Amino acid sequence: MTVEVAAMSCRIALVGNPNSGKTALFNALTGSRQKVANYPGVTVERKEGVFDTPSGRRFQVVDLPGTYSLRARSPDEAVTRDVVLGRLQGEARPDVIVCVADATNLRLVLRLALELKQVGRPVVLSLNMFDIAKHRGIAIDLDRLADELGMPVVTSVAVRRNGTSELLEEIDRLAAQGLTSSRDEWQEPGPDEVRAAHREAERILKIAVAPPARPDSWTNRLDAVLLHPVAGTVVLLVILFLMFQAVFSWANPAMDGIKAAFEWLGGWVNATLPDGVLRSLIAEGVIAGVGSVLVFLPQILVLFFFIILLEDFGYMARAAFLMDKIMGGAGLHGRAFIPLLSSFACAIPGIMSTRVIDNRHDRLATILVAPLMTCSARIPVYTLIIGAFVPRNTVAGFIDLQGLVMFGLYATGIVSALLVAFVLRRLIWRSAVEPFIMELPSYKLPDPKNVIMGVWVRAKVFLQRAGTIILSIMILIWFLSTVPGAPEGATDPAINYSFAGMIGHALQPLLAPIGFTWEIAVALIPGLAAREVAVAALGTVYAVAGGEESTGALGATLAGHWSLATALSLLAWYVFAPQCASTLGVVKRETNSWRWPVILFIYMITLAYGASFVTYHIAVALGGG
Repeated sequence: MTVEVAAMSCRIALVGNPNSGKTALFNALTGSRQKVANYPGVTVERKEGVFDTPSGRRFQVVDLPGTYSLRARSPDEAVTRDVVLGRLQGEARPDVIVCVADATNLRLVLRLALELKQVGRPVVLSLNMFDIAKHRGIAIDLDRLADELGMPVVTSVAVRRNGTSELLEEIDRLAAQGLTSSRDEWQEPGPDEVRAAHREAERILKIAVAPPARPDSWTNRLDAVLLHPVAGTVVLLVILFLMFQAVFSWANPAMDGIKAAFEWLGGWVNATLPDGVLRSLIAEGVIAGVGSVLVFLPQILVLFFFIILLEDFGYMARAAFLMDKIMGGAGLHGRAFIPLLSSFACAIPGIMSTRVIDNRHDRLATILVAPLMTCSARIPVYTLIIGAFVPRNTVAGFIDLQGLVMFGLYATGIVSALLVAFVLRRLIWRSAVEPFIMELPSYKLPDPKNVIMGVWVRAKVFLQRAGTIILSIMILIWFLSTVPGAPEGATDPAINYSFAGMIGHALQPLLAPIGFTWEIAVALIPGLAAREVAVAALGTVYAVAGGEESTGALGATLAGHWSLATALSLLAWYVFAPQCASTLGVVKRETNSWRWPVILFIYMITLAYGASFVTYHIAVALGGG
């Protein structure tokens, strides 16, 4: 019997609490057939993909932001509500809703499932991580749960092969029967109905779910340490410290290989092509510029590997819980930890994820300090300068000195963010910080497939930036550094007569008090597009200035041209400087005002200049000039 089905015959929405395993289930269903964009008219991230069921039907699936209720209190939750109800312009209403639940913790998701039942679409409750629940001795009566909720209940293990087969069969069955539902449209309930729904969810939980006779001792033992105010903080600092040690020690072999490859390529181009504009463009513009950034790809991937691994393990939510008191002391809401942690990757998703914070002042404070977190775009700048000016020595016999300096830069950004937040919330916006309540996800072994996919996505984004933004800017920098040429009989380097040289020398008096050279001034301008572009710009400028001799290691070139005081001053600058136009644009979109990006730029550029001035003059006084 053949079943003829139209392509994209059904639209599925994945809805669930944060940390319920929705993303793992989405990845298991769609694999590589997925794309990420933004919802129409808003900056909330949108993940969509397709999957096929055993019957041959093709479905479209969208992974919605995590929510605890359709009574939205944050922008993320509002998007989920509006998509589910068909209220978001340009977004089709889902035909089937899959309510994804962490099978080890059903308390909050049952209330959400009861709300979804009133939406007017078929709902399937998918108990994810069901294997972990069974292992812990949690007994779930699936038939009773389905009867009480009035919806199909299936089990899933997103990280196992064929772990979604029951869900696919249920979706197929609903599609075959026409996806009909006779329920009324959802209406936001009043306080008395909310309390009634909570009591109903508690009733269902008691009769359908039996807790283990012996609680999970491993979870309790780990939490006793990881959530302890002293021991837990020490563990967190040790984990962060080891991450930054690994960024240098693990990545060095791959970095050396990439560096050698680009040096060989540059030498081959110089030896093969005749002297002229084309050879200069390829060797000094493309290879010296883009190559000086790509060499840092291994370090960025090591950092993301640790972040994804810890998130999959279930540690990140505990780190947020642990940091609540520290952040509360600085005037930040406990929920700010996740946006600030995301900002270590990039401030843009960090700022966007502040939508989970309800209070406007709490959210604005988090937005304004998120760019102080050391994003991955700073890593090329930091590692270039550290590698050139900090020796590869060990402290106490086992601590890598370069990794220690990197850790210090990250710590400086974190402390600065807390101090700025303290000033904002205690001196400008005086109001009590709301209490932080969150569900801690279950501990689980990270899924290698999810970790590899997450790291690959980050690598792809970085390579796309290198192949588009950085490449195009490097060609522009090369052009500005070579045109117009030096006049006949000139004895100074030709770059001094170029447009880049003119711009750099014009800005140099403004930057001289903080020890910056005119080459740094040139690099800071394209660095406004993306921080890591500054490294590529330096590579191009020094390659053009020095000819064939400078197309090799950029770090060695800088060590021969800069003083230690200048290098330390530039590190201090990059801890604070708002060198990213995209971040300012996102702040404008998220706040719907130019006021806040202007305030952000002014306060960060002031901090950057002040920190560089103090650092430079102290270093000179100590003999580093």
